[in-house]
Amino acid sequence: METVVGKTKLCLIQGDITLQDTEAIVNAANTRLLGGGGVDGAIHRAGGPKVLEECKKIRAKQDGCPTGEAVITTGGNLKARYVIHTVGPVWTGGNKGEDSLLRNAYYNSLKIARESGITSLAFPSISTGVYGFPIDRAAAIAISTVKQFIQGHHFKEVRFVLFSPEDLKVYEEALTQS
Repeated sequence: METVVGKTKLCLIQGDITLQDTEAIVNAANTRLLGGGGVDGAIHRAGGPKVLEECKKIRAKQDGCPTGEAVITTGGNLKARYVIHTVGPVWTGGNKGEDSLLRNAYYNSLKIARESGITSLAFPSISTGVYGFPIDRAAAIAISTVKQFIQGHHFKEVRFVLFSPEDLKVYEEALTQS
């Protein structure tokens, strides 16, 4: 599914984020920035030791990445030149600011992309795996945050890369309703 918001192409696809040919991909990282499971582990494995090496330098300087914030590293062995690592919230029922923290994760990823001169990037569905954020709620937050940001800031393309057909369908519904 594809639409245009402002001057930016907004795409929803099913696939593997590590194979995306965009300038940057966004990693659903943990606060330690040392890799892990799911998207984070896949990006670290595909990106190779250079990504981990740069994450360790960031850790040494600022002790990781707080929830809702974002940092940038090289893409290492990935097609993407950069990886923007952002930490989404762990779902604990919705009463501890999870929506706002998820919004910040998307916003800060876009902000760092813009500041770095990146014009195309791909997002996974942040926090909806092991962090347990309800995907329908997360998709609505992701789509609205990205649409609002790109109305004021031009990118060539912002892409959501969803792992399963079911996840893609949820994001398509969120885009249709936004």
